[in-house]
Amino acid sequence: MRRKFFTLDVFTRHRYAGNPLAVVLEADGLDGAAMQSIAREFNLSETVFVLPPADKTHRAKLRIFTPAAELAFAGHPTVGSAVLINRMDGGSGKREIVLEEGVGPVRCMVEALDAQTGSARFALARLPGESGPTGPVDAIAAALGLDETDIGFDGLKPGRWSAGNEFNLVPLRSLDAMRRCRANTARWSEAFLGREGRASAFMFCRETVERGHAFHARMFAPLGGIPEDPATGSAVAGLAGMLARFTPMADGAHEFVIEQGYEMGRQSLIRLSMTMGGGQLTGAAIAGEAVVMNEGTLET
Repeated sequence: MRRKFFTLDVFTRHRYAGNPLAVVLEADGLDGAAMQSIAREFNLSETVFVLPPADKTHRAKLRIFTPAAELAFAGHPTVGSAVLINRMDGGSGKREIVLEEGVGPVRCMVEALDAQTGSARFALARLPGESGPTGPVDAIAAALGLDETDIGFDGLKPGRWSAGNEFNLVPLRSLDAMRRCRANTARWSEAFLGREGRASAFMFCRETVERGHAFHARMFAPLGGIPEDPATGSAVAGLAGMLARFTPMADGAHEFVIEQGYEMGRQSLIRLSMTMGGGQLTGAAIAGEAVVMNEGTLET
């Protein structure tokens, strides 16, 4: 059976930047094993399969796969799928759609910017929580090819956080340390914990390449088939929890722009919104743009 698919570049308005995404439409009849095989064939950090929603008031159900496993939630698949679905619907102006993911219903405000480009902002279906410690600092440094003194800043220390997709968050002292990061797979499992050994590490620092941005970031998941990811919205969702817990913030709204993918030549910008109340994180959202790259059909 032939099924239509699109590819998009996400967290960017420019083709050949951002994080590539494949979206397979009308995925009815495909089981998980078939979806996993297709995701391996695309060999992108994520591939999305669009299905009819369980709740008819929602727009679609999404199943999200890396080359190695299915995810309950991911950021750039949510943004890219929302932009594409809105384009397929002929949407103009801003409108809200609800996408069903493993983490629960995800509310997206989506807007077409032109015939090929759109933006989407989605509220986190689950607020981030700390899911446990990482390995010791010396193991983390060895796994990233760094010195122990490169790890941590402003009282922030490595930890595991999840808003539906778990990451080992690693604060680094400088942009220089960020650029020196290299994944040492022989030491990876000692440093980073995660589901079935496919641990993901999201490194971030306050020093940025471009002025006006809040953080510079990289993400490695070498044991999960992703040597490096150009943009990782679900890791930024986890970062919201760490910042809310360990960085003093006044009650009210806070906005951050995170740059990622620069070392790969795929510059990406992820916008994080946080709302604080009573010293606690009460809401968070991820936003970005996406541009359609191409379309085709695949045989299943």
